Amino acid sequence: MGRIADCFEQLRGRGEAALIPFLMAGDPDLDTTRSLLRAAAAAGADLIEIGVPFSDPTADGPVLQRSADRALKRGASLARILELVTEMHSELPPIVLFGYYNPIFHYGPARFAADARRAGVAGVLVVDLPPDEAEELWRPARAEGIDVIFLLAPTSDRSRVRAVLGKASGFVYFVSMTGVTGARAIDAPDVRKMVGELKGSCTLPIGVGFGVQTPQDVAAVASFADAVIVGSAIMRLVETHGGDADLAARIGGFIRELKEATRAAKR
Repeated sequence: MGRIADCFEQLRGRGEAALIPFLMAGDPDLDTTRSLLRAAAAAGADLIEIGVPFSDPTADGPVLQRSADRALKRGASLARILELVTEMHSELPPIVLFGYYNPIFHYGPARFAADARRAGVAGVLVVDLPPDEAEELWRPARAEGIDVIFLLAPTSDRSRVRAVLGKASGFVYFVSMTGVTGARAIDAPDVRKMVGELKGSCTLPIGVGFGVQTPQDVAAVASFADAVIVGSAIMRLVETHGGDADLAARIGGFIRELKEATRAAKR
């Protein structure tokens, strides 16, 4: 059993949804990212998504676009992020690298999979790589024991659902709305219905993200999903308080509130 599956198994035994915070590596700089990762782990994050910044993040809203731009300007790169994970993975929960295919393509998919495994990466989610085009990454990643996580959305038809479920491992990321990250608040009752329908054909855990902004949102989603992903709300705090000495404490406090919300929503 991989680290992600093991994590969900333990949470299932407690009747608890996973909290998965997102942190953009390199925003405001990689040294601060180290502090934020430690704060997230100490606050109870069950998995952590580490964003790999890209110059054209088409699925991301303004907050994460600006975050990626700041990270790139401070020298963040896929190679440096793998070095960071290598250094830190033993003190963190399972790490999922979240990003776009261009940096992986230029790095080399097979080389990336081997280096990611050595670094301790548990999973990878490539936003712009659908399952029918994913073979050159999916095959070496799975051979290295790395879970490949795919997206489903409210607009996904039955053929896309089948394609995703045929290749996905770790968990399925359900995008709660059409559009980009952080664009608007989640409509939990609608998403509950869609996730319920998906569970009829999906044996993997289902995580819900995009539009989850508050502890109240987290509690609502945790009552029906297996995981709750929060990104823009966290990186908005980084954007606002990036130069503050108490940034890590502030981020850790917010993540702790989010984790407490998943526990309050035990099913």
